[in-house]
Amino acid sequence: MRAADAVEIRGALARLRRSTGLPVAFGGLVEPGRRQVRISELSGTATPALSALAVTSGNGLGGRAVALARPCAVTDYSVSRQISHEYDVPVAAEGLRAVVAVPVVVRRRVRAVLYGALRAAQPLGDRTLGEAVQAARDVEQALVVREEAAELLAAARPRPERSDPASGASGAAWEQVREAHAALRALAPRIADPTLRAELLDACALLTADTAPPSAVRLAPREVDVLACVAAGATNGVAAERLGVTAETVKAYLRSAMRKLGVRTRGQAVVAARRAGWLP
Repeated sequence: MRAADAVEIRGALARLRRSTGLPVAFGGLVEPGRRQVRISELSGTATPALSALAVTSGNGLGGRAVALARPCAVTDYSVSRQISHEYDVPVAAEGLRAVVAVPVVVRRRVRAVLYGALRAAQPLGDRTLGEAVQAARDVEQALVVREEAAELLAAARPRPERSDPASGASGAAWEQVREAHAALRALAPRIADPTLRAELLDACALLTADTAPPSAVRLAPREVDVLACVAAGATNGVAAERLGVTAETVKAYLRSAMRKLGVRTRGQAVVAARRAGWLP
């Protein structure tokens, strides 16, 4: 997860430089169990001075951003009275003057910090600050989706007994698997990372791998998404909200799936899809 999170930060730094023209951007993750950011991603730097630098909460510009959980900026780092100066030596070695630090906050916890910088002492401007904040928001969204996916995969991992899925505790556990399957199917299209998206869809396939022999019926991915929501008890409106489409689009996919499965009702479509191996 942390390696994937670092990739998100790397991409955000590259986008930040492109959108603002800032010559330097860098950042890192908050270390687990510690109020400390480890600078791991560098973009546009001329020296290794900032590489692996540990920034403690409250110290320097980035540490202030961690402590306050909000963006912080200075026009001239070395002489600013707004921050402490534990990191003046590596900052000066890289020749940085104007710097902005934006925390990445996920579920009310600072998870990382993104920095953008100039080698001149001048105000960064509202546009630059806004782009830096947007870059952090992009990372936040990516981390939220990644964590939701991990939680859903963990929820789906325990497999119930298939001998009698409608009885007792195994029946309840089986419904949890079906709900997790529907949630995973709904979440997958929101994930920009193609590798993670493929892993989620592979997990969905594992949940249906031994439910039935291969079927001649071929359903489109969105048709399966809709049927998974319906199987979990969602109305058309709820399914539309989960999948990010309109209720009319959900109806269209449902009608198409029903036609392919040779059934006339929603309930029959779910049963037929399960028999065909498309749903758990």
